[in-house]
Amino acid sequence: MWRFVRNVAACLVGILLGGGVNMAIVVLGPMFIPPPIGVDVSDADSLRLSIHLFEPRHFVAPFLAHALGTLLGSLAAYLIAARNRAAMAYVVGVFFLAGGVVASFIIPAPVWFIALDLVVAYIPMAWLAVHLGRRVAVRLGRAG
Repeated sequence: MWRFVRNVAACLVGILLGGGVNMAIVVLGPMFIPPPIGVDVSDADSLRLSIHLFEPRHFVAPFLAHALGTLLGSLAAYLIAARNRAAMAYVVGVFFLAGGVVASFIIPAPVWFIALDLVVAYIPMAWLAVHLGRRVAVRLGRAG
């Protein structure tokens, strides 16, 4: 029973941490790469009406938010999990992938960005988290 609770906690912590990282980057991103003049990135209608003004550089922060949020959330899940660590990391990755799919229908973006985001930012980041997690676990003496 304890292992189950710990695995559920690992996934929840991973989702919360990943979501926090995601939101922080989304909020701070426009400070580093400002949106086109007159665009309110917090308003879906403003985005929909002005998405044609966005350049590839405007999609760096959203991509990093998705990729780094998934990576750090999956890594946390891997390191916290009691058993089946890789599976817990992938649960977090799939959770964020599902969010990315939903967002791709709600938030307007070019097809190239949606494809890149869905293919690279989620499951590959969970895979990377598993490999990083194995290395960290060995160094912490928690391999297995």
